[in-house]
Amino acid sequence: MRKQDRKHIVSARYKAEVAKVDKAAVYEPLAALELVKATSSTKFDSTIDVAINLGVDPRQGDQMVRGTTDLPHGTGKSQKVAVFAKGANAEAATAAGADEVGAEELITKIQNGWRDFDVLVATPDMMPAVGKLGRLLAARMPNPKSGTVTTDVAKVVTAIKKATRVAYRVDKGGIIHAPIGKASFPAEQLQENLSVLVGTLIKAKPSSSKGRYIQKITVSSSMGPGVSVDVAVAQRGADK
Repeated sequence: MRKQDRKHIVSARYKAEVAKVDKAAVYEPLAALELVKATSSTKFDSTIDVAINLGVDPRQGDQMVRGTTDLPHGTGKSQKVAVFAKGANAEAATAAGADEVGAEELITKIQNGWRDFDVLVATPDMMPAVGKLGRLLAARMPNPKSGTVTTDVAKVVTAIKKATRVAYRVDKGGIIHAPIGKASFPAEQLQENLSVLVGTLIKAKPSSSKGRYIQKITVSSSMGPGVSVDVAVAQRGADK
């Protein structure tokens, strides 16, 4: 099949899925997620993502919303974890399933271009040495706010490898993007994951943020149309 023909088929399929979504409507969380599952037409198990618009100004340091949370049903995606640690902490990280563990030699490996990891974790005593990677790694650096600088490396590595832990960070547009599961998950599990994430963000609201905090919630699948979620209902669900 020609590339042009494949593009036409994909475009036609996408238009058909978009037609199922009322763009003027907002849906209760469960209904929105059922619709997202119904409009997921990829041959692979699509990731279900959420975009949450926050009433914050990320340019202000005291309004940066960033952290981690553990989803009750996980994301369905295991990640490669590299850990900066020594001695007993290094042994604990290895036992917990870390993909790469090291100290100065791991720092050198990354300086030489190695990037075969999704998440970096470090013990506090390693951070002075790890700090030299700041310019190379930028936002991928271990950070206390994201829970990746820790004395309990085994717990953090286990959570990441089980794909229960999700890191979130508001972008320049004031939006949080995060995965909340796979299209194969029951809609009820996706809803529970969404509720936990929304509840976590509510607790992380900066005291300097004024006005409406959670402004918009949109869920979608890989290559699928976005579906607007009723913010008020989602927040009530998060309070339960």
